Amino acid sequence: MGNKAAISLTTGLEDSEKVTIALLVAVGAAESGRPTVMFLTKEAVRLALAGTTVGVACEGCPSLPDLMRRYEAAGGELLVCPVCFNAKHLDPDGMISNATLGGSVQLWEWIGDGATTFSF
Repeated sequence: MGNKAAISLTTGLEDSEKVTIALLVAVGAAESGRPTVMFLTKEAVRLALAGTTVGVACEGCPSLPDLMRRYEAAGGELLVCPVCFNAKHLDPDGMISNATLGGSVQLWEWIGDGATTFSF
């Protein structure tokens, strides 16, 4: 197994192209066998809710639901900022199966001795 990959995403579907790029990076890492986590903050926390990640960002782009399915199938995890999530009064019971609430402490614990990081 290769080095870990951590992708930080602050944007939700208000910028679906940025979400697509972040997911492409995450899917690439996870499908290549790297332990991969996406740390969702701000509006990106909504992506952890079932049925939220929909559509296609641009002509020729893969669909967002397909990218999410591939990411989960490859073992990718979503770490969802609880401060951001709770500030939006979202229901944790609606989260998808590879999403968990966790903040900076949990992110640093997951990173451990190091990870390649990306921020979107």
